[in-house]
Amino acid sequence: MKCLIRFQRFRSQSRADLFRLYFSRLKPLPLHFSTHSKSFKPPQTRQTPQTSLKNQAETCSIPSLFHEITDILGAVNVTSDETPSGFSSPQTNSVELGYAQESLSSRPAVCQNALEKSKLMEKEENVTVLDGTEVGNSVEFDVSPVVHEITKIIRNENALVSMEEQLEKLGFSFEPEIVEKVLKRCFKVPHLAFRFFNWVKLREGFCYATETFNTMLYICGEAREYGLVEKLLEEMEEKSCKKDIKTWTILISQYGKAKLIGKALEIFGNMKKYGCEPDEASYRMMIRALCNAQKGDIALEFYKEMVEKEMSLDLNLYKMLLNCLANSGDNASVHLVADNMMRVSGVPEHEVYSYVLKSFCVSGRIREALELIRDLKKRDLSLDPHYFEILVKGLCRADRIADALEIVDIMKRRQLVSEKVYEIIINGYLRKNDLSKAFDLFKSMKESGYIPTASTYTDLMQRLFRSNRYQKGCDLYNEMLERGIEPDSIATMAMVAGNIRQGNISEAWKVFNSMEDRGIRPSWKTYSVFIKELCKAGRTDEIFRVLSKMQGAKIVIRDEIFHWVISCMEKKGEMDNVAKVNQMLRMSKLHSQTADISNNNGFKGLEPLVELDHNYLEQERTDCHLVESIPRAYNEQDLDEVYRILSSSKDWCIIEEALERCNIKFTPEQLVGILRKSTLHGNTALNFFSWVGKQAGYCHTSETYNMAIKISGCGKDFKNMRRLFYEMRRRGCLVPETWAIMIMQYGRTGLTEIALKTFTEMKTDGFNPTASTYKYLIISLCGKKGRKVDEAIKTFKEMIRAGYTPDKELLETYLGCLCEVDKLSEARNCTDSLSKMGFTVPLTYSLYIRALCRAGRLEEALEILDNIGTEQSTLDQYVYGSLVHGLLRKGLLEQALAKVDSMKEAGIYPTVHVYTSLIAHFFKERQMENALGIFAKMKKEGCQPTIVTYSAMIRGYMNMGKVADARNVFNHMKLKGPRPDFKAYSMFISCLCEVSRSEEAMQLLSEMRNSGIVPSTVNFRTVFYGLNREGKQDLAQTVLHQKSTLKCERKFLT
Repeated sequence: MKCLIRFQRFRSQSRADLFRLYFSRLKPLPLHFSTHSKSFKPPQTRQTPQTSLKNQAETCSIPSLFHEITDILGAVNVTSDETPSGFSSPQTNSVELGYAQESLSSRPAVCQNALEKSKLMEKEENVTVLDGTEVGNSVEFDVSPVVHEITKIIRNENALVSMEEQLEKLGFSFEPEIVEKVLKRCFKVPHLAFRFFNWVKLREGFCYATETFNTMLYICGEAREYGLVEKLLEEMEEKSCKKDIKTWTILISQYGKAKLIGKALEIFGNMKKYGCEPDEASYRMMIRALCNAQKGDIALEFYKEMVEKEMSLDLNLYKMLLNCLANSGDNASVHLVADNMMRVSGVPEHEVYSYVLKSFCVSGRIREALELIRDLKKRDLSLDPHYFEILVKGLCRADRIADALEIVDIMKRRQLVSEKVYEIIINGYLRKNDLSKAFDLFKSMKESGYIPTASTYTDLMQRLFRSNRYQKGCDLYNEMLERGIEPDSIATMAMVAGNIRQGNISEAWKVFNSMEDRGIRPSWKTYSVFIKELCKAGRTDEIFRVLSKMQGAKIVIRDEIFHWVISCMEKKGEMDNVAKVNQMLRMSKLHSQTADISNNNGFKGLEPLVELDHNYLEQERTDCHLVESIPRAYNEQDLDEVYRILSSSKDWCIIEEALERCNIKFTPEQLVGILRKSTLHGNTALNFFSWVGKQAGYCHTSETYNMAIKISGCGKDFKNMRRLFYEMRRRGCLVPETWAIMIMQYGRTGLTEIALKTFTEMKTDGFNPTASTYKYLIISLCGKKGRKVDEAIKTFKEMIRAGYTPDKELLETYLGCLCEVDKLSEARNCTDSLSKMGFTVPLTYSLYIRALCRAGRLEEALEILDNIGTEQSTLDQYVYGSLVHGLLRKGLLEQALAKVDSMKEAGIYPTVHVYTSLIAHFFKERQMENALGIFAKMKKEGCQPTIVTYSAMIRGYMNMGKVADARNVFNHMKLKGPRPDFKAYSMFISCLCEVSRSEEAMQLLSEMRNSGIVPSTVNFRTVFYGLNREGKQDLAQTVLHQKSTLKCERKFLT
């Protein structure tokens, strides 16, 4: 079949025969429908490769078709069919939700309520494959107390006595039903479920049961441990446990959710092979997986087989199939399925055509949507008012707002316009960043007597706050209150975010607390928005206040919130606060576990969630990796013990033996901590990562993978880095941070071409770049190695359009690069755009002037400063050091000293930057006494020297031939601080090699490693060439050997 040929990339060649054999058993299935007077034969418009060649001609013909449709809509009668369908109540699926909630996409920075609704819909729509027998019917006694006691022991991981020992002392009989129920209560902590299962099956007299295996298969699938799934299936065979329909259903569900379509198809094919006839639920699950993977052609084959077997889909799956087929361009099949919905499933005609119209609009196929309207008119069918709204939404989504307005005019004449229609058009303008037209329509809407919805106000407020029009955003919020429109949580959080960005923290709290006054209980999501905005503003004091309020409201603080807060505090260097947050994180996890096991009724709500029912299709997806939901806290002693073992030897076999004896149960959180300490020993760290991953009951998380990828990249082990990346993709735990790390690692080594390809691949895979992704890519593109300025400009503009605000580090790098390559107009455009994002004028121009000074463009910098106007005095304070440095680089000592004096008169004393520039200048001019006088003066005035200051002195001494003095300064840094960093070591090594002291430079290579700093290839090459010039070839070969050894120590070698 053609569908199998197109599906080739999803399966190995070994499975090709299986799929071909399975589908070859499917007879050609013409769908036979009863005749009907209104039977509709659509045009055969299935796209072929040749179809794309006609796109231009078709596009040209759309305007005439559109005018024909507007004539039809203006002439036909419009009726609303209120007849109930008698069909199951529809729930919007995720694809339609993205379309239906398109208007919300313009406010991602405040609250992604579309995502919340999507999860809610999935929870209502999807069903779980777990459903056990009713308690009390299958046994003669109530086993709940026994199950609860066992579960409490298993989940109490911090007990001094091991779980196994405690269970042995209970003296309970571990019957299959008890084991199954215990496992179900541990499905959120899979590592504990694995541990219990492995222990209980070794007990004498334990009886294996299919139901027990089914539960374990489900747990493994949810934890993405597909290797364990295969082992469990082998064990089922060994123990002669027959697979039932639930077994197959669980397997199809888990592989389908992971989009392992090839494996899901193989499982489905094996059902009949093992004598188990697929039921309706199995077919539905398979079609759902295929639609989610956009394999409409294969999904259609399964659907045809269902029809032949007199099975049907529910309404959600019908809509998913329609969307998938429409997206693939198979219009004939769309109409075929629609006809079947009416004739077989009895869905009312006007509802079916509504779904078809929506599927065309969702997939951007406006021509097909217009043709559907025309065909309905030809058949004398009345048009439902809802069709107009769908068409307007589709036209706006296709950036054809002018055409959408024509439809709205027709709706006005027929009195069909509602506030929702205006909201759709306004959102269309906002997506095009046409704020003026959006407000014009907003004004016209109110003048026409329509009351804007809360979401319309919210969209406009968010866009105003984002464009730094704070007061107008506040005015809109007040207008909404005056009109009696009750702000929802999204509108409220938009206002909170706007106040935080403006620095009005007290007002933000006032607005936030007003939610409770209106009877709205803040959710986890609203708190997360509050915290995220505070992180952006760097208000760590207020963050603790929000966290405390969350704890008081008994709202679970998720790991991601803690990670945001910790990252924010680490960037600000607030390590004491980081320790406090980590303590809160540990206590939160311990409290979470205690709450789960202390309440006797705690599992009553959980049991139905995890019952095994083959009539249920899917369960709401939990976190990306279930192990993350309740990871274990660990103590520092364990971490130090493991690190001691890892650093005790370079022989992995010896290390592995020691690890086997240490008897520590590893957790993802603990592994990340150990890997972070072992970054310099890449080979050992990565071997340890691999070894831990093979331990029973352990599952890697996104965080552990990311740390391993980071270590591989730091060691330039790009092959292993990519291998880990693909492994994450297979296991479905890729996160945006993973892409950012990959891009950063490629970019920092100058492999910007690969970094760009990775960035493109990220977007192709459906991941939205984060602020960090954009930052690392742009910094890489602006670097000396692999510089691509045009791509950096393009990416920076894309970042701004995406609504992200660049930080100081990124702006300094980006503006510096533009000034260095003489792209001053782009640098000026960037500077002008910063004020629109909330940057003050002095800060904005200080960044630009500093960049000009560093690029040697002193004249342009001074010209800007002279023309700045009233802000000059403030700006002087920002750029004081940069101007002095620029003047000294040009040799203009008198002007530089005059600038220093003028600033003193204004009450601004020299900074360490100014003193360091003067010291470097005097050493360059070989005026050592003046340089040392400046150094003594800065220390006398309480200005502490930095690494840059000491480095300038070392370079100055070396240039004047005073090697001993340079060495004394370097030793002073090592003893009393600040300790030399990579740049200081590299500078000293280069200076020593230049004066034929390469043997001393060779010693610095060893010192660097002992200090936790990895020498670069350039460092080794500088010493190697220096030793060869001095005739010390044996030592030069030793340096090469050191370099090779270091390379092996940092790479994962198998």
